[in-house]
Amino acid sequence: MRETAVRAVGLALALTYAAFIGWLFVSRPQNVSQITGGLAASIGAYQVDARHFEDGLRFFRNEQFVEARAAFGRADPAQRDARTQFYIAYSFYRQGWGRAFHDDALYEQGLAAVDRAIALAPGGRLVIDDDPNLLMHSADELRAELDAGREFQASDLNPLRLFTRRK
Repeated sequence: MRETAVRAVGLALALTYAAFIGWLFVSRPQNVSQITGGLAASIGAYQVDARHFEDGLRFFRNEQFVEARAAFGRADPAQRDARTQFYIAYSFYRQGWGRAFHDDALYEQGLAAVDRAIALAPGGRLVIDDDPNLLMHSADELRAELDAGREFQASDLNPLRLFTRRK
């Protein structure tokens, strides 16, 4: 009886370890905080740090986008919150937007962040309705703007573009 129990416990540990390795392979976390956050999110225990999120919003509204991303990064170190990732992507959009040109490197980083937000959102649909300061409220709309900003089009040469408004 004792030998059977030892084998059962060994099998359970081996299966748990194999599941953990499989999860690491699929999710590909980049650091320890992403590993712990991913595990916490999988059991429903992950939470965003509200104080750092509010700091990020304050910086975002004051157009301090680098500082906003740093605060949002502290609020969501595991990158598991769709709303926070949306604001990170939006800050890349606003910082990279220019009347005469768009910063492709910032737009590229914004695309990565908005893709994370869409992947984390329930059903792949993320809408932020409670922030009147935003001119784009859905992740899909933000993704389309970032995508279009990376492409060179004939309308980019239009001098009236200098009068367009940033969203």
